[in-house]
Amino acid sequence: MSALDDDLDYQILKLLQKDGRMSFTEISKEINVAVSTIRHRFINLVEDGTLKIIGRIDPNKIGFNAYASVLISVKPKSLMNTVFESLIKLPEISFLASVSGDYDIEANVMCRDMEHLNELLGDKIHTLEGVFDTKTNMYMKIHKFSQPDLELAKLSRQ
Repeated sequence: MSALDDDLDYQILKLLQKDGRMSFTEISKEINVAVSTIRHRFINLVEDGTLKIIGRIDPNKIGFNAYASVLISVKPKSLMNTVFESLIKLPEISFLASVSGDYDIEANVMCRDMEHLNELLGDKIHTLEGVFDTKTNMYMKIHKFSQPDLELAKLSRQ
């Protein structure tokens, strides 16, 4: 059973979004379900890839002071997969997606400082075969950084 189809899984996911360290016992008390049921559902959510427990780090607090969106145009388009394969390997990239519009790819990058960002762009991204053009937008200040609101997904399924 998928979390998208079941209210109990939604409740578990919502609680874990607030506190990923919440115990099965705490979750079971909160939603009035047996601990064994919570454990079973949790294991299923992890195994089907719906849930991954990670520690979310504030990039600014650990020294990543140059955070940017890099839009990338690829020519010829036959090199798209090759460019993606290379970009996926770069540890500075935290988000990578195909996009519509004037560019083909968006990469969110976290770098220590402007020198590190310039090295990433000049030595690692611009040198990739197929990268035709880039546009870099600096994030001056992050005002919101959060997980998706599960209620929005739940509403779309009704």
